[in-house]
Order: sequence, then C-alpha cells, then structure tokens
Amino acid sequence: MSRPTGGKSAKGTGSNPNPFAEPLPVDEVLEQLSDTLSQGTSAVLVAPPGAGKTTRVPLALLDAPWLDGRKIIVLEPRRIAARGAAERMARSLGEELGETVGLRARLNSRVGRKTRVEVVTEGVFTRMILDDPMLEGIGAVLFDEFHERSLDADLGLALTLDVRRGLRQDLRILVMSATLAADRVAGLLDGAPVIVSEGRSYPVETRYLGRSVERRIEDQVKDAIMRAVRSEPGSVLAFLPGQREIIRVAEALEETMKGDVILAPLYGAMDPRDQDQAIAPAPVGKRKVVLATAIAETSLTIEGIRVVVDSGLARVPQFEPDVGVTRLVTVRAPLSSVDQRRGRAGRMEPGVCYRLWDEAQTSSLSRFPEPEIRTADLTGLLLDCADWGVVDPTSLSWLDAPPSAALDAARSQLVALGALDLEGRLTDVGRALRALPLPPRLARMVFAAVEDGCEDEAAEIAAVIVERGIGGNDTDLAVRLAKFRRDSSRRVKDMRRLAGEWARVARSLVSLRKPISLRDIGLAGHLARAYPDRIAKSRGSDGQYLLVNGRGARLDTADALARSPYLVVADLQGSAAATRILLAVQASEDDIVAIAGARMTSSVELAFDTPSSSVRGREVQKLGAITLSAKPMQVRASEETQELLAEGLAKIGIAALPWSKAQIQLRARVAFLRAESPTDWPDLGDAALAETVQLWLAPFLAGKLRASDLNAGDLSAGLDMLLSWEQRRDLDEEAPTHFLAPTGNRHAIDYETAGAPALHIRVQELFGLTEHPAIAKGRLPLTLHLLSPAHRPIQITRDLPGFWAGSWAAVRADMKGRYPKHVWPDDPARAEATHRAKPRR
Repeated sequence: MSRPTGGKSAKGTGSNPNPFAEPLPVDEVLEQLSDTLSQGTSAVLVAPPGAGKTTRVPLALLDAPWLDGRKIIVLEPRRIAARGAAERMARSLGEELGETVGLRARLNSRVGRKTRVEVVTEGVFTRMILDDPMLEGIGAVLFDEFHERSLDADLGLALTLDVRRGLRQDLRILVMSATLAADRVAGLLDGAPVIVSEGRSYPVETRYLGRSVERRIEDQVKDAIMRAVRSEPGSVLAFLPGQREIIRVAEALEETMKGDVILAPLYGAMDPRDQDQAIAPAPVGKRKVVLATAIAETSLTIEGIRVVVDSGLARVPQFEPDVGVTRLVTVRAPLSSVDQRRGRAGRMEPGVCYRLWDEAQTSSLSRFPEPEIRTADLTGLLLDCADWGVVDPTSLSWLDAPPSAALDAARSQLVALGALDLEGRLTDVGRALRALPLPPRLARMVFAAVEDGCEDEAAEIAAVIVERGIGGNDTDLAVRLAKFRRDSSRRVKDMRRLAGEWARVARSLVSLRKPISLRDIGLAGHLARAYPDRIAKSRGSDGQYLLVNGRGARLDTADALARSPYLVVADLQGSAAATRILLAVQASEDDIVAIAGARMTSSVELAFDTPSSSVRGREVQKLGAITLSAKPMQVRASEETQELLAEGLAKIGIAALPWSKAQIQLRARVAFLRAESPTDWPDLGDAALAETVQLWLAPFLAGKLRASDLNAGDLSAGLDMLLSWEQRRDLDEEAPTHFLAPTGNRHAIDYETAGAPALHIRVQELFGLTEHPAIAKGRLPLTLHLLSPAHRPIQITRDLPGFWAGSWAAVRADMKGRYPKHVWPDDPARAEATHRAKPRR
C-alpha cells in the first residue's frame, strides 16, 4: 500500500502525489531526507516549530525500500505531545488511532497488528529497547524534539547507537529538533548529514516590558495578558514556570476577564481531557488565554494563538548527590526556548510577543537548556545500563557524559537497595526492580510489601507519587491516597488499573510472601522502605523538621502535618537552606521504632555543659542525624573528658581561669619579651592559649569534670610545658619578677600596665641611687611610680637622676609639710635609703 509522502518527496519514492489537504514547509526537504536515509543510516533534521516534521516525516518514510515493511518508532518527550502527534497523523490518514499509527505511553497505549508508526514516550522506549535489544521489526527510530535533552532521550540514543554498532547495522536513526546544536549531534552519529528545513513563519513583533523584582512574576504576567487582550486580537499563549504560578494567574484573571475570553491552563499534571480543551481551537466568537508551562514550546499545536506573553522563566529539576534529593529550581529560560516561545505567535499570521525582561538581557541568556543528564538523579539510568550489561555507563556514546558524582551517588544507593553488587553488576533484586516501570526506590517498596501481603497499597502509593496531580495537591499522603481511591475520572481509573498490574507483577516475582504473617505496616512503613533517609523529626512547633540524612526541611505552620512529631517524607523542594516538604505522612515514635529499629544506634554522648561549667553525659538512641531519646548518665573521668573540659574552659574564656598573681605576671613578662622578639618567645595571650588548650592544659585535667576542680597548680604545670629551661633562665635575667631596692626590700615589677614595665615604690627607698633602675640587662629603664609614705603617687619618671636634680626640690617642700615625721633630704642621691620614719627623740 502506498503511503503519503508529501509533495516533492513523492518523486523520490514512486508514490502518488501528495494526498494531504495542506502542504507543510518540511515537504521541501522530504526527498533529500529520503535519499539520505537510503544511502546511509543516520541523519539530523533541523526544522522550526510548525514545519510539520513530527507528523509528516514518519508517514513520508513509510514506503521507503530500506524500511522493508518494518515499523518506525517516533520518540516524544511528553505524553501530551506523543498523544497529539499520533492523533494528528491518524487523522491525516483518515484512520483511527491504533491502525497505521499507534501510541505507547503510560496510561494510554493503542497499538494494533497493522500499526507501522508507533509514537512512543522516551521513557517507554527505554523499556522497549532493554526488553528487545535487537529491536525486532523496527527499521527506524526517530528522536523528535531532541533539543530538550531529557535523560530518557539521551539514554535512548546511547542504547540505540550501541544496538546499531553491535547488532543492527541496518537500523536508521533520525534526530529531529527545532533548535539544536546540530554539528555536535551529527558528530555523535558518526558524521551524519544535517538537513535544514527553513519552515514557514510570519513576522512577530517583540515588545520588552521589563520586570520588577519587587512584584511577583504572576502579577506581572497577569498585567501583560490584560494589556494584550485589550490591545491585540486573537488568542494569547502565556508561558509561566510551573503549575503553582499558572493557578495563581488563572485565579487573578477570572475576576477581570470578559465573557468572550476563555481561560485554559495547560500543564503536565492535568487530566488529558482538560489538556485537549486547552489545545483545541476557541469556539466561534471567542478567544482563549492559554496559561502554559514549557510543554507548549514545541510539539503541541495550539490553534488560534497570535499573542505570546513570556515570563522568561522555566522550572527544572536539579539533583543534589550529597543528600540524594532532586529539587525543582526556577531559572531563566535559555535563548533557544524563548525563541521558540516567540515563534508560537507567528505560526498562522503576524503576531506579537511580550517579554517580561529588558531587551539587553537577552544577549546574556544561555544558548541551550542544561541537559538533564548533568542535573538529574542517575539511579534509574545506572540500573538500566546494568541491565544492558554495561557496568560503566561512560563507555556508551553520549552527547554529554553523565557526571561522576551523580553516578557515584546512584551506585551507592543501588548497592544499598541490593540492586547492584559491589562491582556494579545487576543482582536478582535489580532484575526484579527492572520489572516494574518505577524509580528503583518505589519499586523496592512494592516488592518489599509483598512479604507482608500489602503490595496493593504500596503500588497505590507509588502511583500517587509518580503520576503528578492525581489525588490532589495536599501535603498529606493519606489525604491524597484517599482521594485517589475515590476518584472516578478516566485518568485515575487507568492509574489504579496500572497500580494493580504493578502489584500483580511483584507478586509473581517474589517467593518470600508468608500469608501467615500478614501485617499492616501503615503508610509510614511503606514510605520509609522507599525513603529511609527521609524519616524526619519535629524541631518544635514552627513546622521545622530534621531528616535522618541531616538535612532540614519545613512545613507551613498551618499545615495539619506540622503538628506531627515525626514524618516520613516523599517529596521535597527548594534549596538546602530553605527546603519545603511537599508530600509526607505522619508517624509516631512507636512507628519509627517499628520501622527502623534495626538501624537505630545506642551510644553515650559526652559534652561540656556551659551553664554548669562541667562535663555532662547522656545515653542516646539515634536514627541517623535524629535523636530519638536521651537520658542523663553518670560520667567517669577519662581522656575524653579531659579534652572536653579543656575545650569547654577555653570557650568560657581563658581570662576566667583561676590564675594566681604570679601566673598573671609570668604571662605579662613573656608578652613583654615577645613584643621585642616574637620568634624567641611563645604566645601566652588568651586567644593563643584557647587555641592550644589541648596541648598545655588538657594533660593536667586528669580526674577532673568541672571548672571548679581546676586550681592554680594545674595552670602552673600547663604553663611550664610552654617554656623551656633556657627560656625560664633568660626570662629571669631579662624580665625579673622583682626589683631589689637599696633598703633590701623586694618590690614586684608591673608588666601588665600599658607601655614599659613599671615599678611602684616609696621614694625614700630609692635614696642614694645615682642610676635609674633598668631591666633587660640595663637596656630598658623601668617606669618609676614614686609614692609618698602613704603610698600615694607623687611623680612618674624614667630619669631618676634628673628627678633628683630637678623637680625634687619642689616635691620635697610639699611632702615635708605633709609628712614631717619622714626624711626629706636636700640631696637624695647622697642620702641613705629608708623605709622608716624618723626615729623618736
């Protein structure tokens, strides 16, 4: 049977003239594409949105001699795009879906015996090729919209290339995209020819509205839509980063839109019927405002769009290997994406695009989106590669190789699940997990539930988690699960049926089921089997939680779950500093003990307690980073307590230790000499002693548990460790502790006063001195604080002979009147020193 080939390509295949009612721009290159695939096995097709590549190319290739009656597989990145493309191709042939053109996607597969073109979602194709590496009956694999660079697309292409190089040299591979780094892809395909379709588009006027950082993006998009509706004819397509923003904009517009405008949200978690309504043309006399995520950039044809409002934002997943969490982040859309969004306004007629940023910012946008393989959790990819027989995924052909950190994290998780052995080879458990089209954690949860006879409930939990939007958006998994079980919509019924199939497969593969011990482990128990690292304990009453893996997360304080002492978390979002819990189930401490008792650890924790200035101890039960219980215990002195006490004393403050006057002076003397020669003397200041407390103090705290147990002797022993015998000798020579007065009395030298060391002494004790007292072998004169007989200051000098010869006369006249019983000689340099008053007559 001859199939439509579209215009000029009919001459190259011998088919009838183009039977399609409407020619498409891609028709111009179909003959070239057919010839290229006849002469070789690879090609790259670059064609803009609206050119018709998705629906025209597969049908144009159906009668190619090299295909020899085999099937064509067309890969699409999303279910909505796959369904739309399959239905359009079937309609163009005047057939029902499932005849010549079929569809394979989760919840919606329609393939018959006569099917020659199968439109397949990228994830489904991975399972197809793993189950049938020869790709029996398939002549060509077409990767559509490859520029989106999903993880499944990259893996699918790597496996397909491996098949062709090793098993199927005749297999054709065609990579198609609207925007693509075509040369790189061609290089990956061993130098495949690049074919470019210029497409057909009308001019689009671009208007830059800028963006205020002080207002929510939803409010600014709403204003731009209102402006477009008032000033421009035709329907409007607005791009927002995610479902949350779409709902907010829709709610805001409902209050202001006129009756001739239909609001139509469009995002992945919607029911297919609602998606169809968003894509369908507006009724006569009305126009639509479609509020969409990035799913509307390519593949989908939305009739009647003449105006585009672009927020310039996109929401993408980013995996954090260190904590094993994938979080959604909002980023600036790349240049390739915003160009495609803009092009949506010019498919049918001249259009207008409003951009919510400044024109100058466009030049700073990245050229293409970040490939998902660089930012995603690679657990599923690694498991698929192991099933393929590849221990090291980097040995396959990738446009961008998977990062080593993400691979290491995935390998650790799969080894912990028992899916891989230590060499990275697939185990029996891994093969069982591969039987379920679920992430490895959830597949393991379903299989584990078989042992307890509750695999049906576990499969339903998996369904709610993987199929976004079903069961509503409540944070509580129990609420979502109840809604999921009651919902009678077609989509949910299909999902319940699929969950039942997962449970049946799990039962057929598990031989450990023991009906005699059937037990209800509860939702928390199921979820903890999938996410043992996401058991969380409340940190108080403000919705803050600590996870087993040490990460913090929060709930809105108004959320009913925020009152639960424990949670098991299924979904998180946000940065490490502000992680929100999106889906969880509550648990009690008894639940946690029952769930994770085997992983709990008991230990003794010692710590310095600042209020009591002592080392305290407690017996602790922990699950990872979570402390489940703790009770005080008696502490026995040990090397550990010595170190803890020393560290605690340093935190309290070195100055607060019970230093004696002699020790204070010693530290000041060393500081004095260190100021002159830093390399020759240790630093005995507070900061330095606090940093080295384990060296000089901890060894002398044996048997001690409290700060009050410390005495001056311990401090002396510690200081002795820091000064050598030679330094002690030099210290006494250079910085003596006392000055020997002519009277024979010893007076302590003050090294703590700012400036030079000082001597506080009654002036009579210095009579007879003709040289100024000095230290440091005479190099440094002491600062003399000369005192009256009543020990009150009368003069400060660093030149005693000068004082005797100068101001002494005035001081003598004043002091003689005040202290007549004491000696006040005319020439103190020749007088005899004394510490006594005049003798009585």
